[in-house]
Amino acid sequence: MSKFENRIIREISKLKKKHRAIIVAHNYQLPEVQDIADYCGDSLELSRIAAGTKARVVVFCGVHFMAETASILCPDKKILMPDLNSGCPMADMISVRDLRALKHKHPRAIVVGYVNTSAAVKAELDICCTSANAVSVVKAISNDFPKAGSREIIFVPDKNLADFVSRRTGRKLIAWDGFCPIHARILPADIKRVKKFHPRASVIVHPECLPEVISLSAAALSTSQMCKFAKTNKAKEFIIGTEAGLIYVLKKNNPGKEFYPATQKALCSDMKRARLSNILTALEELRFEVRVKESIRRKAKKAIERMLKII
Repeated sequence: MSKFENRIIREISKLKKKHRAIIVAHNYQLPEVQDIADYCGDSLELSRIAAGTKARVVVFCGVHFMAETASILCPDKKILMPDLNSGCPMADMISVRDLRALKHKHPRAIVVGYVNTSAAVKAELDICCTSANAVSVVKAISNDFPKAGSREIIFVPDKNLADFVSRRTGRKLIAWDGFCPIHARILPADIKRVKKFHPRASVIVHPECLPEVISLSAAALSTSQMCKFAKTNKAKEFIIGTEAGLIYVLKKNNPGKEFYPATQKALCSDMKRARLSNILTALEELRFEVRVKESIRRKAKKAIERMLKII
């Protein structure tokens, strides 16, 4: 690490103390960002951590919907992003107008929405879910919604996660035609190619992957679940089918094991926008704030709270 980077890190440390701030970083962030973060994890995990701390300022190194979720859960804190242009293509694939039109076509349907959605879309949901708990949420719906067994279920925005959930619950879902462009770059041929070179490696992929890719895996898991799986599994080698940034976390936490990306093409440029320099700027100026309008926040929080009762 250069003297310049060390100086930035020292300045960030001083400003954190001054503003009673913490830095949280998603598992896909750059190594240097993860290294200075107080907490690393998946999106909802980080939002819950933020809500549970005494910090007044939270610098969220992730994408926009993640910072919004943090704002929904802890409106008393100032949520900052190093770069407000860090978006999520999947979240952008469905709008409030889109979802309302779908709800109009299926007026009795229960609406389940992935956490990878805007706060405004979350406000239109009956219940939220994550990649880690989507199956559990759909299975548990009958406990919270009258006559849920006979009602349709809308699932937005990820059609691949919807397929994953449908196969594991036996429930037919009305899926929106959204997807993660990064996970869509991981192809069955990629898994087979890497497996050829590492035949003993266990394959773990994200549920946002194509169904054909999931069928080649030992398990389809969220990023946090992948970290736990790698730590507890007896395998010494793993092929990882998700955004390549997770490899850094896995290697750091499991020095005696080997991890191979399914493809180097699975890189999210939005997740790499946070830098030491713009984290410093955010703390120096307390700018790049993400705050959800109160009327939207209250509605969106209900969908998240319903989910949190299940997990």
